[in-house]
Order: sequence, then structure tokens, then C-alpha cells
Amino acid sequence: MISQRPANIRFADTKRFTCVVIMLTALFALGVVVNVNTGSVSVPTSEIMKMMTDALRALISELVGNDVGAIERVINASAESKIVFRVRMPRMLLAAILGGGLSVSGFLLQAFFRNPIAGPFVLGISSGAKMAVGVTMIFLSAYIKDFSSASLIAAAFIGSMIITGAVLLFSRKMQNMAMLLVIGIMVGYICGAVTDFCIAFANDQDIVNLTNWSIGSFSGADWKSVSTSATVILLASLAAWMISKPIEAYSLGEGYASSLGVNTAAFRIVLIAVSSLLSGCVTAMAGPVSFVGIAVPHIVRSMLKSAKPALVIPTSFLCGAVFCIFCDLIARTAFAPTELQIGTVTSAFGAPVVVWMMLKRSKREAHQ
Repeated sequence: MISQRPANIRFADTKRFTCVVIMLTALFALGVVVNVNTGSVSVPTSEIMKMMTDALRALISELVGNDVGAIERVINASAESKIVFRVRMPRMLLAAILGGGLSVSGFLLQAFFRNPIAGPFVLGISSGAKMAVGVTMIFLSAYIKDFSSASLIAAAFIGSMIITGAVLLFSRKMQNMAMLLVIGIMVGYICGAVTDFCIAFANDQDIVNLTNWSIGSFSGADWKSVSTSATVILLASLAAWMISKPIEAYSLGEGYASSLGVNTAAFRIVLIAVSSLLSGCVTAMAGPVSFVGIAVPHIVRSMLKSAKPALVIPTSFLCGAVFCIFCDLIARTAFAPTELQIGTVTSAFGAPVVVWMMLKRSKREAHQ
């Protein structure tokens, strides 16, 4: 066991963190402009900036000047403004928020299992959330005509917690990294089988709704889904950042964390709950999105040259947001008018990172 306290954040770490955040912020700004400007209807950048300025003035006017309806007038001013504010902006913001939340969830799981391949998709946690949402949509559709975002998030959270608990039990029996991956894949198949079994008893409309949701996409986003996702994910991510020091101590071993006064039993519950809430919210809002939670934290650690949670968590959120808005841009424009599943694009970029990471780890272990 390492017998020293988690090191304080050095000046070099802070300097690199600042540089990385500036770079990611610039990429995020670029992604916003390109996403809002790209589509079947091209809107000049100058026109977009004018729309944004008008919308900001309208918002201030409504809040301060009590000018009710000012924002609606800006949104409905032209066909282009409707496209920007009702379609492209909500979709882009939802992709950013969910991408950031999924990345933070992946980092928390990697810290919890002390395993670099842990992630919501790889461990089958996203499949558990999908199963719970699918069962809810099929069997409760006769009693609830319109599912709210909150009800889907609650169902996905429960499913995530159940599967996380199952994977946790298995992980205590085997410490091999490859076996944990196999367990996650098998759990995912089991959840998929349960979902398919439920579909066999569903009516045609429920099957269509579940299929459209389960392919994974940020399309259909609106401001209500954006506000709900932002509330849940930003609060959960803030909670994750606030327990950065216990996470760092826990990464050095449970005994070491206990010696520093960390209540490891309560800490494990909080960590799993926050991670499950994040991954469950993403699955409920956009369907299963693969490899973001495992690839992005690794990319961030490589850029920061540090694994300190206080630095990695906010950077992972920002990097995940950038990753997903560009992946969504590719998904909707690469073969337009045909739209790719978001999981197809994230897998294409995220899976090679995972393979490289595992090869690098194997090479390092071979030299030890």
C-alpha cells in the first residue's frame, strides 16, 4: 500500500490543465458554430451571430423589462431562426450535456473498479438502463400515455443501479481485466435478451417507439429535454467533483482511504449512485451511446498527464461534450439525408482508443 497522502495539485498540473481547457473550449466554440451552421439549410455565420444577439436581448427584456413573448418573437422571426432555435441548438446542447455526463460517469466507474476499461457501455450498465426503460415503455404504456423525461430517467437509473450491483458482485470474484470485460459483455447480452422477450408481448406502436429510441440518437431534442438533462447531469457532475479528494484516496486502496477518514461504505454508495444517475440520464434521453465513457477519460488523462480527479472530472465533461457534438455532426451530415446512429460514430472513434489503451497496458505489464 502506498503510504503517502494524495499529492497536492502542482503548478505544472494547473498550467497544463489551463492549456487543455482553453484548447477544448476553442474546439467547443468551433463545434457550436459548425453544428448550428451545417445542415440542409445553410445559415451564414453572421446571421447566426445576429440571431444569438437578438435572443440574448429578448431574454434580458423578458427577465428585466417584463416583455412577455420577446423570445418567441425572435424564434419565429424567420424560417432560418426556427431551424436554428428549435432544431439545431437544442440538439447540439443535448449532445454536449449528455456527452459530458457520460464521460464523467465513465471516469467514476474506472475510479471505483480501479480498472481502465470500466465504462457504462462496456460493463453492460447502459444495457441495464435500456432494459429498464424498455420494460417501462412497454408495460406502462397502457397506463401512462405520455412518458415524462423524469420517469424515463428514474427507470434508467434503477436499471443502471441493478446492473452495477451485479457487475460489482462479479468483480469481487475476479480481478482480471479481460474477465471483467467478458462479464460486462455477458450482462449486456442478458439485458438485451430480457428486452427482446418483453418486445414479444408489445403492440406494434410500442415496438416502433422502443426501436426508434434504442438506436441511439440526439435527434428529436427540444428545450424541455435540454433543461431536464442539464439539471440532472450538471448537479450530478458537480457532486462528483465535490468528492474528488475521497476518489483520489480511494484509488490508492480502501484501507488507505479509511486511514484518511473516508467512510468507504457510504462513499461507494455515493459513487455508484452518481455514476448510475449520469449514465441512466444519458440512456433515457438519447438511447445507448457506446465507448464515450471509457475512451474520453483516457484521452483526458493522456492530455493532462495526470489522474487527479479534481482536474480530470471537469476536463472529462468538457472533452466529452466536444467529442459528442462533433460525432453528432458526422452522424447527421456524413451521408445526408440518411442519418447514422450516434453509437456507430462514437464506436468508430472510441473503440480504437480502447484497443490502443489495452495494448499499451499489456506492453507495460510485459516489461514489469
